[in-house]
Amino acid sequence: MIQATMADMRKSVDFFQTDQVISIINGRKKQEIGYFVPNTLKTDFLKFLNELEKSKRLKNAKRAAEAQMLDPIGDGSAGDGIE
Repeated sequence: MIQATMADMRKSVDFFQTDQVISIINGRKKQEIGYFVPNTLKTDFLKFLNELEKSKRLKNAKRAAEAQMLDPIGDGSAGDGIE
């Protein structure tokens, strides 16, 4: 992984022809801003992001299902049909 500032990336075309992930940092504050993923890694990175989103949605669905199971239906109320 290469580290670069925004100024480095603006003035050099070489960074965009690399096959490594670039860690972009704020030159003044020395804080990480984000990452630049080259086209050669795009398909693998998109697969990773999709898997991450699926796992997040599945986790939220499980939490909702568990909360639903713990919430009893009281007298005079109607259930939602989910069992």
